[in-house]
Amino acid sequence: MTVKATSPVEPTNPAPAPALPLAAGVWEIEPLHSAVNFSIRHLGISKVRGRFADVRAELVVGERAEDSSVTATIALASIDTGNKDRDAHVVSSELLDVEKRPTMTFRSTRIAGADEEWVMEGELTIGDVTRPVTLDVEFGGVEGFPGQERRHAGFEASGEIRRGEFGLDFAPGLLGDVVKIQLDMQFLEPVAER
Repeated sequence: MTVKATSPVEPTNPAPAPALPLAAGVWEIEPLHSAVNFSIRHLGISKVRGRFADVRAELVVGERAEDSSVTATIALASIDTGNKDRDAHVVSSELLDVEKRPTMTFRSTRIAGADEEWVMEGELTIGDVTRPVTLDVEFGGVEGFPGQERRHAGFEASGEIRRGEFGLDFAPGLLGDVVKIQLDMQFLEPVAER
């Protein structure tokens, strides 16, 4: 019997993630052109849509994608569904209970992709519950703005969470469990050192 010798398989190292196509440093959110939107099923037959008005975020760009990160804090009391009475009910102790859960925070744990298509993994915390979340991110590019020295970078991101996983299981049957998230974000490039 003849045994054919084979070469040992060399371990492969994954290629390093490419750098983000942005200047390194801390990019600040541009709130006038940024939005955190969501939708949730109502009675299983249609959607209620809304947004959060009070959003703070920053993008830290490193030399490589794995050295970059995004953090964000959203004030839950800033919810706007287009109906003040409904918003007052949503933030009450019966539903979101913003006295107990004043903020929702996000911290990225991994950024990967190339060109316009990226994926961002992270941890979302609502109240005292933290769960993983993945966002599909589209990079819109970088442009200057008339009269400003700092350029703007634009992103769109989408994903979904299950509110029951965060202990927000109120109104079953009335509201769906899946909350779809749509982000439109602009960030301002770091201030150049002079």
